[in-house]
Amino acid sequence: MRSRYSAYALGLTQYIMATTHPNNPDATIALSDWQNSIAEFSKDSQFIGLNILEFIDGEDESYVAFEARLNHGTMKEKSRFLKVNGKWLYESGSFD
Repeated sequence: MRSRYSAYALGLTQYIMATTHPNNPDATIALSDWQNSIAEFSKDSQFIGLNILEFIDGEDESYVAFEARLNHGTMKEKSRFLKVNGKWLYESGSFD
């Protein structure tokens, strides 16, 4: 979770895309549109801080509840990560 937050802050679109599970709806749109969307969000946002609120660790499935403070507000999400070939991928999230 922290690495994806940092990647958004730094505009590392390829990292975000590489750490997203193929089941995620973003992975189904045109790659250039997805990449542009990530880049635009990163450019238009100032990343102020990240607080991990809860971490539920499983062998192949984990959840991270977090609060991200951005210049345009606070975002709270509970993210679901799935392990694929030893690598954790962001599958989905529910917003508070």
